[in-house]
Amino acid sequence: MFFSRQIERRPDGRFRLRLREGERMLLRRLYDDLAELLTDPDDPALRRLFPPGHADPETEEQYQKLVRDQLVSGRAQVLDVVRSTLSEKILTEEEADAWLRGLNDLRLVLGTRLDVSEETDFEVELDAGERGRGLAVYAYLTWLQEQFVEALSPT
Repeated sequence: MFFSRQIERRPDGRFRLRLREGERMLLRRLYDDLAELLTDPDDPALRRLFPPGHADPETEEQYQKLVRDQLVSGRAQVLDVVRSTLSEKILTEEEADAWLRGLNDLRLVLGTRLDVSEETDFEVELDAGERGRGLAVYAYLTWLQEQFVEALSPT
């Protein structure tokens, strides 16, 4: 489906990011949506980003009161880095790491919304209207995330 390397480590330790304008626009829209979503603690798609820490409801409520703002802030900081570097062609290692984490968050939320599981047959479902378009975006994010994992891995 996708062929060229979108992210490559350069000899100077930085990373070359090769995204077309359409890809950058798609990612900007997705990251903007995710940033807005982080402000809605009741959205079920966020359960993958902030899974329960305790089975007991009272303990979980106390846990969320203690750590939720910190967890949201950490994810928002990652989104800020990614959104501020969306038009860049060269990334630092810290920025590339933020991209990797941001892509993971996008995949978790989109995968939850689309109910993606190990049983999801992408080849069949990619032609299934709105869900198919969502799955195509999910597949693209997965592929791009793999590229970042490979680029960030020690050689």
